[in-house]
Amino acid sequence: MIKVAVVECDFFYRFLLERLFENSDLFNLAGTYASAEEALPNLLKRQPDVAIIDIQLPVMSGISLIQRLRDKMPRTQFMIFSSSQDNSDIFAALKAGASGYILKSATGQEITTAVKDLFMGGAPISPGVARKIISLFQNKRSDLTSFGLSEREQEVLKLMSKGMLYKEMAERLVISSNTIKNHLKHIYKKMNVQNKIEAINKYQSA
Repeated sequence: MIKVAVVECDFFYRFLLERLFENSDLFNLAGTYASAEEALPNLLKRQPDVAIIDIQLPVMSGISLIQRLRDKMPRTQFMIFSSSQDNSDIFAALKAGASGYILKSATGQEITTAVKDLFMGGAPISPGVARKIISLFQNKRSDLTSFGLSEREQEVLKLMSKGMLYKEMAERLVISSNTIKNHLKHIYKKMNVQNKIEAINKYQSA
């Protein structure tokens, strides 16, 4: 059985999730909590397989709760259950350690399937959220293209942003270090920057 805990401040959604998991032979409900403060000690004690957590909790947010628990509960998978499709919420949750992000508009079947998927090593994300993530990455690529960088120059910039040295970039792209330097000159000129620090900062903020 999959041991599931729920952290949800809204009584209606908390009740629905309770009924959903209590009425299934596949799940064992390991507690429901209305706040992060109530959940924190109980989750540490019960160590569920999956913790379903809302972002907008009364005092401490669901994202902060995950940040406090992730290193102490390495076997627990965290799944956001929220109405928010805000870009900052999505990426803050994923960065904090959530491996799934399901919207409250999901059906009961979609929720239980997501929990099973998460338990088996998947990363379930509601379609609307997935589209937002894809759109953001596509916009990132468009922003690089808007600088007028060639495909190879984009590759060099991305590798440089990871802290690679000229030699390491040359080996990765199978070109010479001098060619890397020439690409960087063109990159600086096109991006209107003076050095790699300015280029990386401009790239990361694009």
